[in-house]
Amino acid sequence: MKKRRSCVLNVVKPSKTPRTEGKTCVQDEEGIDEEEEAQQDHPLSSSSVGDIGVIENITLKNFMSHHLLGPFSFGPNVNFIVGNNGSGKSAILTALIVGLGGKATTTNRGASLKDFVKYGESAADVKVKLKNRGKEAYKIETYGDSICIEHHITSDGCRTCKIKNKSGLVISTKKEELTAILDHFNIQVDNPVSILNQEMSKQFLHSKNETDKYKFFMKATLLEQMKRDYIHIKQTKAVTRDQVERQEECLKDLRQLFLQKKERYESLSSFDDMRRTLEDLKQKMAWCLVREMECQVDQLKEQIEREESHCKHEEKLELCQNKVVASEKKLQEIQQKISRATEELDGLTEESRTLKEEIKVKSKAQKNQEVIYFRAENKLKQLEKEQCLVRERILKINHSSGRSHEAETAQRLKKISALRKQLEKLEAESAVLNQEIKDKQQALLKGREECDKLSMEEKDIQVCLESKVKRKKQLMASRSNRLRRFGDHMPELLESIDRAFAQGRFIKKPVGPIGACISLKDPSLVVAVESCLRSFMKTFCCDNYKDEKVLQELMSPYFPKGSRPQIIVCRFTDRVHKLQGRGVRHPEFPSVLDALNIENPVVTNCLIDMRSIECILIIKEKACARKVMQGSRPPKNCREAFTADGDQVYSHRYYTPENEVLVKYLGGDPEAEIRAVESEVENNKAQLSRFQLHLSSVKEDIQLMEGRLRSVVMACKKNQENIIKVKASISELENIEEPQTEDISSLEEEAQENEQKMESQRGNVTEAQTEFEKHERLLMNINQQYKGVKNKMEHLSDEIEQLKEEQVKADGEETKLDQTMQILTKRLKSHQDNIQAMRAELSLKEEDTRVFTDSHLSIILHCILLSLTLEAKAKEICSERQKINRSAKSIDAEITRLRQKISTHERNHGDKEQVVREYAEAHSNYKIKSNQLRDLKKFIDRLDNIMTDRQARYKILRRSLSVRCKLYFNNFMIKLQCCGSMMFDHNNETLSISVKPPGRENDTVSDMRSLSGGERSFSTVCFLLSLWEITESPFRCLDEFDVYMDMHNRRISMDLLLELSERQQLRQFVFITPQSTSNLPRSAHIKIHQLQDPERGTEEENGH
Repeated sequence: MKKRRSCVLNVVKPSKTPRTEGKTCVQDEEGIDEEEEAQQDHPLSSSSVGDIGVIENITLKNFMSHHLLGPFSFGPNVNFIVGNNGSGKSAILTALIVGLGGKATTTNRGASLKDFVKYGESAADVKVKLKNRGKEAYKIETYGDSICIEHHITSDGCRTCKIKNKSGLVISTKKEELTAILDHFNIQVDNPVSILNQEMSKQFLHSKNETDKYKFFMKATLLEQMKRDYIHIKQTKAVTRDQVERQEECLKDLRQLFLQKKERYESLSSFDDMRRTLEDLKQKMAWCLVREMECQVDQLKEQIEREESHCKHEEKLELCQNKVVASEKKLQEIQQKISRATEELDGLTEESRTLKEEIKVKSKAQKNQEVIYFRAENKLKQLEKEQCLVRERILKINHSSGRSHEAETAQRLKKISALRKQLEKLEAESAVLNQEIKDKQQALLKGREECDKLSMEEKDIQVCLESKVKRKKQLMASRSNRLRRFGDHMPELLESIDRAFAQGRFIKKPVGPIGACISLKDPSLVVAVESCLRSFMKTFCCDNYKDEKVLQELMSPYFPKGSRPQIIVCRFTDRVHKLQGRGVRHPEFPSVLDALNIENPVVTNCLIDMRSIECILIIKEKACARKVMQGSRPPKNCREAFTADGDQVYSHRYYTPENEVLVKYLGGDPEAEIRAVESEVENNKAQLSRFQLHLSSVKEDIQLMEGRLRSVVMACKKNQENIIKVKASISELENIEEPQTEDISSLEEEAQENEQKMESQRGNVTEAQTEFEKHERLLMNINQQYKGVKNKMEHLSDEIEQLKEEQVKADGEETKLDQTMQILTKRLKSHQDNIQAMRAELSLKEEDTRVFTDSHLSIILHCILLSLTLEAKAKEICSERQKINRSAKSIDAEITRLRQKISTHERNHGDKEQVVREYAEAHSNYKIKSNQLRDLKKFIDRLDNIMTDRQARYKILRRSLSVRCKLYFNNFMIKLQCCGSMMFDHNNETLSISVKPPGRENDTVSDMRSLSGGERSFSTVCFLLSLWEITESPFRCLDEFDVYMDMHNRRISMDLLLELSERQQLRQFVFITPQSTSNLPRSAHIKIHQLQDPERGTEEENGH
């Protein structure tokens, strides 16, 4: 926790503007009385101290059980907040602590900030406004005369802060700015002297324990904070002293290493002669090589003169040129043929389009004529049918005179009876067919359901097979590189990470994948561990968000956006988290953390933070897992457990994986895994083939059932048609009317008219038929022409395609010949250039030039250039040419022997530069470490002296504050005509207060436990006022100080408080009381805030 400036007057901050109490200094007890009298007579300062840090107003919205409280404008001196229980008095004090950045636990009214949000609301707001005037105002040019601090608290416990200036403009939202403001104003919300609530008062002031009162005194005067700081310094000093002792041991090792390096450095002068001999041999070797190369050059000159005979490049080039000309001529002929064929094809295309349009027109005319013809023919048939019916009616009338009407009726009834029997038979057959259709439809539905089920199972097996095949490929790839288990592109990703880190793009190199950084102590637990850490195997760890962004960019080329490995940002440390009291410990079963070998502490900390592997057990047997986790209380700190088969066990739940858990990342032997996966692939293939055979047989059965169903449906439809016909026949027979005598003459006239119409219609039919045949012949001729054109077009298209293929082939040959000709031209030019250069170099005439082959000339030129290079190097090594009688081989052997000897010496004693460098480094390290230890010892000694002085000053300050507090307490008791005293025991850390009320001065017992509740509360107020006199704060808040007092003690306490406030008019006082304030004197310095009574119904509904 960050320390605030001390509230003890002028002790820690002597430059602070003085209050009316005067200065606190270390002096004798006799001098303190005089100082106190001087302070009481000291006039009020005209400084602007009272204009900074005091509360101007406070506003609460949806805070605790109140919808809206305030704004409450506080006076600069004394403020009373009065109201019944539940009206919001303590809520204002709690809101003041929260509004000034205090924690929820400091208020003693809730464990979390979300407890302060009104029930049913989503957020609460607290607004506190502080004065900021005078010479010591905080950033007066930025904030102005007042600083407004607004806190927004959500129902999930989140808090946001806005610090505004006088105009309402937000200046900052950072907690550091709020802390700086409180430090500048010397406001400590967690100090009971500044804000004392009921719970703190009960814990310390009203406690009967003397130790609690002493703790309250220490906390109020910040002596407790100073004590904790001194203890921390002592502990740090002890740790530093231990480090010094360890460094002294290291210094001895550094001195020994320095002496060894010094001995090796002094032995370097022994092999300088060998180096000089080696340099002399190198000079001889250089000129020896020059001599041998000159001999080779002479031989090459002879070879140039001897091999200038063969000249083939010109012939090859000429032959290639002839081939290119022939190829170009052939290509031109092909192109001409293609152009002629294309022109002919374009003409046929146009003719085809014209014929096609004409066919459409003729076809339409032919169809129209066909319609006319069929209409005329149909009309003729209709007339013939009508004529036939008329003839039948005439014949029927002529022969009906001999028949009796009764016979016709009997015959008609007999037909109706037969038709009804036939109808009953057809309806029975229809019922049977409908039932058969229902049965077959149900059977077909079951078959389709079985087919769908088999198809789904086949698809699942297919997916499983594909995953196994993919896993097999990964295992095959991981033979050479284990990282491919984590993805096909994982090695390339790690290489790109290494390159980026070498380029300085990362602040700290990312760690991952996590699965590659861990191994198992017991291979039999691999399934359990992978089931537990499945989602973290491909995860990477980054130290900061900048590195995470760079890693995301590196991942994008290798992984699509939706399937990239997870990245966890956590601070990199070199130490594993301390797990004392956090991890699970079981005598039989290990935790996941115990089952893993992890070298990198970053990976260990990441798995501890993200998966809590220290709290997860591995229990091989399922029964044991159930017994341990669910039979009784689980082991301490155990969240869950995993079995050897991958089952996940909680205290009230048990999860089994749907499919068998496959070991993907932590497997030991890839060959064994490949064999196992191959076996599984074969089994899946066999199972898939069986399902496919079964599925095909089921589909055949379905097709057979569908065919049978269609045949039954057709029979049913035919049966229905027969039923309709029979019903129609019955209806027709039943609706026959009695025959009536018709006029035969009219029928004969009608027949004669029909004959005339038929003759006319036959002429129309003949004419329409002739026209139809004419159109049909024309359409046939045009179709034949169109087919002929289409055949010609197809023939030309085939011919053009063949010509294009020949053209492509000829283009390829021509391109190949062009490339060959270019190569030959370049060879010829290079060949001629090489000959010209060599002739100039060798100073030979070029009249009768004979060309050598490229390979020989290249070798010759290389050797000549090499000889010139060797000679130049030899001159660099030794400017004067030496006569060497030895061969280069013997000199080289001697150089090799001498180098081996020097190398042996360097291996034993080290390279000269390395030895000198190591000697200098050892000497520098020894000197630096010695100086560091010397400075550190001096610092520790100086720190001892400083701490001794500080401890003495601390004790003097503690004694001074305790004496002043005691004297102020005695003065308050004397004013009330009581006998009282305070006894500080700093060794045992106790504070005892003895009070004797008026009339009981001679009582031997003076303990506060013998007092009444009101008298004890009154003495507590005196103790608190004594602390107020010796401490510093811009405002004081006191909650329900008079609840246990009678009216007499309350009036006396109120007078004391008002008297103190009159002496300290530049300090603000806030008193909270449920009692009446009618007896308070009227004064401009006193301001009373009367709160309204709460609405009990609403309060109970809100639950606060």
